[in-house]
Amino acid sequence: MSAHTDQVVVTGLGATTPLGGDAASTWDGMLAGRSGISAIEEEWAAGMPVRIAGRLAVDPAGVLDRVQARRMDRCEQIALVAAREAWAHAGAPDVEPERLAVVIGTGTGGAATLLAQDDILEASGVRRVSPHTVPMLMANGPAAWVSIDLGALGGAHTPVSACASGAEAIAQGLDLIRLGRADVVVAGGAEACVHPLPLAGFSQAKAHSTRNDEPELASRPFDTDRDGFIIGEGAAVVVLERAEFAAARSARVHAALAGAGVTSDAHHITAAHPAGQVRAMRLALATAGLAPEAIEHIHAHATSTQLGDLVEAESITEAIGVHPAVTATKSMTGHLFGAAGALGAMAAILAVRDGVIPATRNLDTLDPRVKLDIVTGEPRRAAPAAALANAFGFGGHNASLVFTAP
Repeated sequence: MSAHTDQVVVTGLGATTPLGGDAASTWDGMLAGRSGISAIEEEWAAGMPVRIAGRLAVDPAGVLDRVQARRMDRCEQIALVAAREAWAHAGAPDVEPERLAVVIGTGTGGAATLLAQDDILEASGVRRVSPHTVPMLMANGPAAWVSIDLGALGGAHTPVSACASGAEAIAQGLDLIRLGRADVVVAGGAEACVHPLPLAGFSQAKAHSTRNDEPELASRPFDTDRDGFIIGEGAAVVVLERAEFAAARSARVHAALAGAGVTSDAHHITAAHPAGQVRAMRLALATAGLAPEAIEHIHAHATSTQLGDLVEAESITEAIGVHPAVTATKSMTGHLFGAAGALGAMAAILAVRDGVIPATRNLDTLDPRVKLDIVTGEPRRAAPAAALANAFGFGGHNASLVFTAP
């Protein structure tokens, strides 16, 4: 497969995460090696086996119109906050509404609303259930709200692919532009489900870290002492444009989205298979027209589970090699599930743009089975001409994105 000739570029970035309420403060937090993991203060956490999470640094309800915010699930709120920032950062492109599309992925969507309204139904009856329940819980809600806010008529799409959702959204944005269906696509992911049920489920599955007494040290990608991921909440959104369209309006370009690979394992509902990850990375390289040697930086999915980190390390070694500088920022933010791939993409874009790679936090002793060049300690000054970002999810979903210097 050869590289596609229609170049797609990134002109806008937006985010709200455990490290900051916008893309700039989130990036600053990554470079500073700060942790956004903290104790859950709500009363319901007191009896839980897991009592830590990556909570948002800024409450989205305080940023949005009060009436509008009350009619939206938290996942929808943060998608809108991040999208508005990305749109403004891109200079609010003057594009025909029919040529503007939205793709916002999520893993659970409005699950928090669903669970809360079910509690109300059981305790108080049908008359107490909010009339806004359905539009608040539906997974396509974040994409719908963003499309309404921007007046996008080119489609509002919602990949629901667990932890690969945000990266798949960006890959779908690339396809929409290259297929000639849009000039501009607002793409990313959002997740906000720090709730007793998912915490209990992941705890029972032995997937979540139980370092409740030292939350800042809990997420430890590639470390020999890692014991699971930390659930986080947040959103990250990028504005993608056809390169000719961006050039015509003299837009600032942060990086080019050169290629994407999306595959499935067809193997196991939760256990990753290295073959699917390898194929995703190789497909991303092929569509970008790059050899493995061209990739100088990788933003790893690296959730901090014993098996997952090892499988990814082996897959990277096979598909790309051991030469790229690798980082894992979930060590700072926790695992944002449906938003994780979009946030990882943003970190890769900024590494290419700014010539600096964040260090992986809490990596004290590298697992000897991992042969990769993991950035630790301080950020590494580098100017990667090409970077790859991985995102993998339950169900065997694999997505890899390649970004290059413009």
